[in-house]
Amino acid sequence: MDQQDWLAERFERHRPRLRAVSYRMLGSLTEAEDAVQEAWLRFSGADTSDVEDLGAWLTTVVARICLNSLRSRKTRREDPVGAHIPDPIVSAVNAVGPEDDALIADSIGLALLIVLDTLAPAERLAFVLHDVFDVPFEQIASILDRSEPATRQLASRARRRLSATPTPEADLAEQWELVDAFLAAARDGDFDRLLAVLDPDVVRRVDAGATSPGVPLIVHGAREVAAGALGFQKLGYVSRRALINGGPGVVSFAGDQPVSVVGFTIAGGRIVEMDILTDPVRVRELDLASLSVSG
Repeated sequence: MDQQDWLAERFERHRPRLRAVSYRMLGSLTEAEDAVQEAWLRFSGADTSDVEDLGAWLTTVVARICLNSLRSRKTRREDPVGAHIPDPIVSAVNAVGPEDDALIADSIGLALLIVLDTLAPAERLAFVLHDVFDVPFEQIASILDRSEPATRQLASRARRRLSATPTPEADLAEQWELVDAFLAAARDGDFDRLLAVLDPDVVRRVDAGATSPGVPLIVHGAREVAAGALGFQKLGYVSRRALINGGPGVVSFAGDQPVSVVGFTIAGGRIVEMDILTDPVRVRELDLASLSVSG
């Protein structure tokens, strides 16, 4: 084994964790892969002979790359606040691939990722690294070039912002019962049954990209969300159950073409949030072969 192969083998042991960190930080599968690749380039060109904890070293490298990416992002002026849906991790029911297992291991769903997008970059890094990946505050402080007490305050502020995010039910089977009841009511055109499974203050977000400027991107309230579900059902799409970031969801198809990905958040025995990606460009980039109508 030559030097480059030896370095690659060492790096690959840490790739799942680095990819998971990058995804939580950026909410984008493509940007997460780019961050991991940049970390590899830095690692392969560095002298790490005196590094005692390679995992911690690589986590620091990829965290700094992600922090720079967040700081350099330009606000997408065409999107109202909260309308952007992070890239979903879509898996066939009972068939999560090993490459995605680390990405959904801590049950960070779309609802939490959406709130993470509202945090300042430093707050997001402090929360993700410490609360999700158990990185010590001392190490995080060195990444942010801040004192340890200041870094703890960043994580604390992030927690306060995230505290309003609904905590999904722990029992996936119970979540599916509600989602299946919602889908059946929509198919039957039964408005009252839809209201029965929706929280009165349910929120529905739609990321339609730049293609559907007339679509209401954020809708609040059970009656409005139920009316939207009945309207969508009339379009005649074929829907397939799927796991979205480890939780219940649906992928809809027009023929063989996927048109939407929906993630549901269930809390208190009701559907409290629906996050829907309909941006055709981003939907086409997802690997949905295992869910296709012809598959």
